[in-house]
Amino acid sequence: MNPRIDMMGNEFAAKFGKRFAGVSLMLDQSTLPKTVQELVKIRASQINGCGFCTDMHTKDAAAAGETPVRLNLIAAWREATVFTDAERAVLAFTEKGTRLADLHQGVSDDTWDQVRKHFDDDQLVALVCLLGMINAANRMNVIVRMPAGSYEPGMFAEMVKSAG
Repeated sequence: MNPRIDMMGNEFAAKFGKRFAGVSLMLDQSTLPKTVQELVKIRASQINGCGFCTDMHTKDAAAAGETPVRLNLIAAWREATVFTDAERAVLAFTEKGTRLADLHQGVSDDTWDQVRKHFDDDQLVALVCLLGMINAANRMNVIVRMPAGSYEPGMFAEMVKSAG
């Protein structure tokens, strides 16, 4: 599979990517736990069918020490015993915030209240922004048919570093 267009080789896309990376770096530096951030990125990417992002974020999570058992059970988190209450709340939030078209009111008050129990205002804002960003990245990669499988942890570090 080849992408429809080389986003990395296009001047406009490169400028956009640098700014996108800057926002991602800001989110990465938030007080929202890194484990939670990766769960959000992986679950949204799974739902959106973004192989490129699923590949990237599962490999990044593994490189950061996430266990294969937890990575393998993200899609089936409701039946899994390996996630904390906070992580379960975030996974529910991620699903509802990603599947907006399938839900009449998006994220329910009950789901919001569950996440609210575990995170402060700054973390909640980071969570909302993170979910928006990963959904945007998923959509762009799916639209251009970015292939999955070749990502190596850290391969975009220079671009992110220069965006900071």
